[in-house]
Amino acid sequence: MARTAARKARSYDPVKVRAALAGETEALRGVARTAGDDPRAGRVLAQLALRWTGERPVALADWLAGDGPLAVPQAPADLDPADFDPADFDPAAEQLLGRLDRLEPEELLVRLVQAVVHAEDLAAALELTDFPHERFALATVSRVLADAFANGVPGGSVELRVPPFAVVQAVPGPKHTRGTPPNVVETAPLDWIRLATGRLEWAEAVDGARLTASGERSDLSPYLPLLR
Repeated sequence: MARTAARKARSYDPVKVRAALAGETEALRGVARTAGDDPRAGRVLAQLALRWTGERPVALADWLAGDGPLAVPQAPADLDPADFDPADFDPAAEQLLGRLDRLEPEELLVRLVQAVVHAEDLAAALELTDFPHERFALATVSRVLADAFANGVPGGSVELRVPPFAVVQAVPGPKHTRGTPPNVVETAPLDWIRLATGRLEWAEAVDGARLTASGERSDLSPYLPLLR
């Protein structure tokens, strides 16, 4: 049986990732300041603050594979929001910003995924129609999660498109080499991030026309989410 060739790891400019993380953190701080004493926002921000201040560094590959602490779970239901006012997020953000220059490239990526996904959780908690994400942050997180999907479900029978940021081939089966792929899934960056992290169910995305899927192998629901 032929082996699937290992994918070459994508490289990321740590200077750009660091700047994107700083920008995303400032956006989180700005929205947190408007949250008042909203208990749902408190849960989201408490979860992120705890991870940023108390979680040990972990290799990106281990983290994505679930061998390290998953950085983007739903906030625990038993977390008492009275113990964490959204305004208390500022010290955690300051702590992260103060050590950005000392973070290794892989930890920068982990923290950036945390920031973007929890920003989406915060927007949902506050019923915001959108969040002021950094464009490079969205691009990077879309690519990190697309690559994680391709590495976790290796193959070449399905092309996953997340325009304008990522295209990968995955899923075992006949490999496509020329022309229009027979199995294509396409979705927007934020919807891909939500699918990959369990914030959006596959059926909900299909029913809401938030993705297009063509071909008999294009149902990716057995492989999602990557993280919770």
